[in-house]
Amino acid sequence: MKTQYKKINKVVIAGGGTAGWMAAAAFAKLIGKNLEIVLVESDDIPTVGVGEATIPTLHIFHQLLGISEQEFMAATNATFKLGISFENWRDVKKDYLHSFGFLGQGCWAAGFQHFWLKGRERGIASDIGDYVPEHLGAREGKFAVLAGQDLNHAYHLDAGLYAKFLRKIAEKNHAKRVEGKIDKVNLNDKSGFIDSLTLASGQVVEGDLFIDCTGFKGLLIEEALHTGYDDWSHVLPCDSAIAVQTKTVGRPVPYTRAIAHDAGWQWRIPLQNRTGNGFVFCSKYMSDDEAKKTLLANIEGERLNEPRVIKFKTGQRRKHWVKNCVAMGLSSGFIEPLESTGIHLFQRAIVRLLLMFPSQGIKQSDIDEYNVQTKEEAEHIRDFIILHYNLTERKDTPFWRHCSSMEVPESLKHRMTLFKDSGQVFKKADELFGETSWIQVMMGQGLMPEQYHPIVDMMGDDELRDFLNNIKSGVKRKVQNWPDSNDFIKHYCPSSVNT
Repeated sequence: MKTQYKKINKVVIAGGGTAGWMAAAAFAKLIGKNLEIVLVESDDIPTVGVGEATIPTLHIFHQLLGISEQEFMAATNATFKLGISFENWRDVKKDYLHSFGFLGQGCWAAGFQHFWLKGRERGIASDIGDYVPEHLGAREGKFAVLAGQDLNHAYHLDAGLYAKFLRKIAEKNHAKRVEGKIDKVNLNDKSGFIDSLTLASGQVVEGDLFIDCTGFKGLLIEEALHTGYDDWSHVLPCDSAIAVQTKTVGRPVPYTRAIAHDAGWQWRIPLQNRTGNGFVFCSKYMSDDEAKKTLLANIEGERLNEPRVIKFKTGQRRKHWVKNCVAMGLSSGFIEPLESTGIHLFQRAIVRLLLMFPSQGIKQSDIDEYNVQTKEEAEHIRDFIILHYNLTERKDTPFWRHCSSMEVPESLKHRMTLFKDSGQVFKKADELFGETSWIQVMMGQGLMPEQYHPIVDMMGDDELRDFLNNIKSGVKRKVQNWPDSNDFIKHYCPSSVNT
């Protein structure tokens, strides 16, 4: 049955923060000419605001909005990010780096990992990261944005300042902000659609399409429309986080640090003016007080604020678009920030809705397609995050014993078995993480393939040595042309914010 409501003339975004202002900026600038865009937020409700690391897909969003990289970085105290250092994940004192960029060079039948595997067997290949420019750049602390270079870098940024930066873009393109706390969501008696929001002040904000950016609470999508939630805590057991900021000590590195501890992991995110620190942990194995002690014992520099505890449940809404309400940001679901996918998922939700924007009225076919795409994308990311926990040699604490023995989704089990048996990795159509990411993390966590593709044997040892050395030399030459990343930041995008 066709579901048609009415022409969309007014979009109401409930909640601000990064997700809300990303949506407001995108809708206002890209399709706002004949639309009224209103964002409702309250100064009294704090945002979670710890999503301070991104991945390279943010370039797509910024290009769509015509955002200058230098202006954005200066306004958000941003630094460059070339990957994530995973420390103590495979085992205590066994570290590896998952970098952005592409791994070496393969052929039509086999990815680079097959050539590398034979080279390793013959003793003529070095560390796999030597064949990725971003990997070497991260280790050497070097990076620059050069003309014609692939955009394989991301950022560490101040999420609060990023929301302010986006707010300016939204308001410049005629989006309006309404201050106030949402007191009631008013549903239409006949259709069950949302008609309006009543604020604590008594003001009523009517709309045709509502975007729920109200955080974990899901004020519209869950409390009003009762969508339901798929809980993933049986495969992603961490359910708490503590965040604290410190003054910068030493020179910021161009990568995020993810440091595994007894019952979770710690992040360290260097900005131009400070460092973002946090600890993600499982409350079944560690109390809030123990977690706080662990975090505070492992930070550097003077503390700038009091640590705050955030409780969460990993998973996603059973439906992300219901009637005339689309959930975005934390109200849509939550996957812990281990691979910095939060802002990416906000962005994907916005772009997906823009692609199938129901200007002439809401149709069930659009809703169904949106929900299928959103669900599948989140599940692909979920599997990649589970991989880090499950594929580990750590057996030193009850938490890690649980993670290494837990039953994982068949989709992930298949990927690990395929890689172990044959060294093969295949990226699904609209999946976020590509072959290079899966290879680096699986190998980093200790999974080595038992064989390589037979096409590699078409090369003799000398030819293979030359092939590997040429790629490695090319990577070295490229990185040699990059300056120290901090020196480049001072020249390219020094902070324009006094904090």
